[in-house]
Amino acid sequence: MILTVTLNTALDITYRVRSLRPHTSHRVTEVTERPGGKGLNVARVLATLGHEVTATGFVGGATGRALQDQLTAFAGVTDALVPVEGGTRRTIAVADDTSADTTQLNEPGPPVSSAEWSAFQEAYEDLLRSASAVALCGSLPPGVPVGAYAQLIRTARTADVPVLLDTSGEPLRRGVAARPDIVKPNADELAELTGSHEPLRATRDARRRGAHAVVASLGPEGLLAHTPQGHWRAAPPHPVRGNPTGAGDSAVAGLLSGLVEQLPWPDRLARAAALSAATVRAPVAGEFDRAAYEDLLTRVTVTDEASAA
Repeated sequence: MILTVTLNTALDITYRVRSLRPHTSHRVTEVTERPGGKGLNVARVLATLGHEVTATGFVGGATGRALQDQLTAFAGVTDALVPVEGGTRRTIAVADDTSADTTQLNEPGPPVSSAEWSAFQEAYEDLLRSASAVALCGSLPPGVPVGAYAQLIRTARTADVPVLLDTSGEPLRRGVAARPDIVKPNADELAELTGSHEPLRATRDARRRGAHAVVASLGPEGLLAHTPQGHWRAAPPHPVRGNPTGAGDSAVAGLLSGLVEQLPWPDRLARAAALSAATVRAPVAGEFDRAAYEDLLTRVTVTDEASAA
């Protein structure tokens, strides 16, 4: 079983409009809802790839109940979310058909009490006993300590469960120091962590700060990996246009599935890059186009960057 952690879950709502323009009214042509937050996106993709997944994190209120009702529709994903008194947030994506761009609006998460945080940690320790790997994903809701991911990484390491971290800012900085097996920042998050805007140098520096392996999402340019086994760049054959929401989460699912399947790093990166690009191609934020994925997987280029590193 693969465990995903989403401390700041959300009900993702996507509005599709013909053309998004400021200061005007819009007729929405399509509305979709689905359970969201980075770890839940990862869980859905892992389940689609055939893995047994347990999703944990916080959930609460009427929005939280709607999220859990929809989560039961995803075969292969077990709901182990921990209840809180506050209400789960919503995220709104407005997809513009004319420009193929997306505007994202993210509500704040519910406040989490110290008792609720303690209850989650107990549940997390229990779940680790049957986990083959764990993904710690996304932002922290109010009330959760900024060092929460570092603490959860240390707990996973004590349980001998490999851990992937995908977050940003101070939680990322503290989490990296706790020595996760993989960190997956995007280019901006990596630059904020290391102070370098040169990705190859920045991934190397992030490893020196404690991460066992670093895989950076570089948008249309694909992925850059710095690992103990080597350094690679993986990219689709051409830039893919569409809705990028959830593309990084699909890359996490590709990396995590490759880890538990013990694939060599180039194969993990090819899968992650293909899934990420196929997610951009999908009509609904955070899903992936299966046909596009299978096609892209055969055409992703993985190049050895060792000499440049």
